[in-house]
Amino acid sequence: MISKILKLTLFLALISGLAGAQVKIASYNLLGYPGTDTTTRNPYFRTVVTAMSPDILVIQEITSQAGINGFLNGVMNYNGSNYGTGTFIDGPDTDNGIFFKTAIYAFISNTPIHTALRDINEFKLVHLPDHDTLRIYSVHLKASTGSANELSRGAEVDSLRKVTNALPANAHFIVCCDFNIYKSTEPAYQKLLEITAGNGNFNDPLTLVGTWNTSGYSIYHTQSTRTRSFGGGATGGLDDRFDMILYSTAIKNGTGLTYVANSMTPYGNDGNHYNDSINKPPNSAVTQSVANALHYASDHLPVYALFSYPAVGVGLINSQVPSMFTMYQNYPNPFNNSCVIKFDLPHSTFVNLRIYNSLWQVIETLVNNNLSAGSYSVQWDAVDSPSGVYFYQANLDGVVYTKRMLLVK
Repeated sequence: MISKILKLTLFLALISGLAGAQVKIASYNLLGYPGTDTTTRNPYFRTVVTAMSPDILVIQEITSQAGINGFLNGVMNYNGSNYGTGTFIDGPDTDNGIFFKTAIYAFISNTPIHTALRDINEFKLVHLPDHDTLRIYSVHLKASTGSANELSRGAEVDSLRKVTNALPANAHFIVCCDFNIYKSTEPAYQKLLEITAGNGNFNDPLTLVGTWNTSGYSIYHTQSTRTRSFGGGATGGLDDRFDMILYSTAIKNGTGLTYVANSMTPYGNDGNHYNDSINKPPNSAVTQSVANALHYASDHLPVYALFSYPAVGVGLINSQVPSMFTMYQNYPNPFNNSCVIKFDLPHSTFVNLRIYNSLWQVIETLVNNNLSAGSYSVQWDAVDSPSGVYFYQANLDGVVYTKRMLLVK
């Protein structure tokens, strides 16, 4: 009979191995960065980014590769080297960019979606712990009021929806940034949310009906941080909900990546600065130094949201100590989209479990860490893999076990 102490140890190991991870994804309009005075602006941006500490930061109004390099080195990595950046594409007007923590994500691609004014960019990243693909669409839609501008924004969203409607139903994707939308009845907003056969619609975690430029919605406003004109930014104080983060139905339904409820935050907005500058004391959301930095860095507030990845790793299914190392046949076999692999460990050891294709190329590493004694199971999600023969191979205490399986779609 296993001791109570060992059972507790196994339980704690299980909790540690299965705990999911939260990530903070933020969007920030940088107001024509780099402009002519990064010496003055960069310290303000550093203050904001350090305090907000995003895992992914998507930016708009970047004007050049030099701007990307300058922001990466002068802001994101000023005190270290935690962030990487994606490929920059110099399109018409101002452009989009992305920065991400390299310990959590790897960059795959930047694909432009052309519109009549500015490109929409699809940034594709992979979440390193579980190899999940995340698509982030950065938009900066046509500005200003009036029916002609509303129709232009609607047409830009049409271009975006043609892409997202073609994605798989379980795809994880997000659209963020500066929408320049004034109310819930605008064509662009309705088209973003419209449910179609293509499953390419977005979901807004907030239900804000009517015109958003009202004091009742003051806690959600992101433009403008200023009441006076300087540096080319808009004035008038906080009164518009231009910056948002919307997400796919797969994220809404918690199919893998999940939005964390009530986490959508216009950073620095305490709801008490309607038609006022963000740094007018007091600001109960951030310190005065951060409020000042938000005021002087850009005419937009950044907005962020938290997302949670499911538990990554291997699950303990039986704490009884097995008598020997055993690697079981996966089930089901043949399988469709996902399967479960089980193995027994008679004592603590380092486990490496990998999936190979028929050419013996590594497809995915499922386990690569020390595990306590017990019986374990791990699921392989093969949604993005083609039909065919695969092998799973485990190194258990120096003994290599290899088994064959068949994926049929």
